[in-house]
Amino acid sequence: MTDTEQFSDEPEGKSKSQLKREVEALQQLGKRLTELNPAQLEQIPLPEQLIDAIQHYQRFNKREAGRRQLQLIGRLMRSADSEAITQALNRFDASHTEHVQHYHAIELWRDRLLKDPQALTQFVNEYPGTDSQHLRQLIRNTNRAIQKQSDSGASRKLFRYIRELLETESS
Repeated sequence: MTDTEQFSDEPEGKSKSQLKREVEALQQLGKRLTELNPAQLEQIPLPEQLIDAIQHYQRFNKREAGRRQLQLIGRLMRSADSEAITQALNRFDASHTEHVQHYHAIELWRDRLLKDPQALTQFVNEYPGTDSQHLRQLIRNTNRAIQKQSDSGASRKLFRYIRELLETESS
C-alpha cells in the first residue's frame, strides 16, 4: 500500500448516510414537482411513469397515501435526469421572482404618485403614453378614498392603470 492510498480522503464507495441524503434530496425535488400546475409540468423533461406518479399524488388527500406516493416519486426520480429537472424548476422560480419584482415596481409607483406631486411629472416623462388627466383623476380619487377611509376601489383602479402602462411600455 502506498502513502497516497493509505491517506486518501475519498472512500471507495458512498457511505450509507450519503446515499440516504441523495435519496432525500430526490424526494424533495419530487415534492417540488408535485406543487406545479399541469402546464408547468409539461415543460419539464420527465419520464411518463414519473408524470403519472405526480398526477396520482396531486389527487390524494390522505396523508399516509401521499407519503407513500412521494416515496415512489423519489424512487422514480433516481432514473430521471435530476439536473435537467432542477434547471427547469429554477427557471420557474426565476420567472416567479421577476413577476414579484414587476408588481413591486407598480406598487412603488402607485405609492410615489400618491405621496409626491413631483412623481406625476417623472412618471409622464418616463412613460410618454400616459394620459396625464386620467392619471391625475385616479390619484385624486384614491387620495379621497384614503382620507375617507373607504374602499371605493380607487386604489385598485390606479394600480391597474399603472400596470397597463408599464406592460405596454415593456412590450
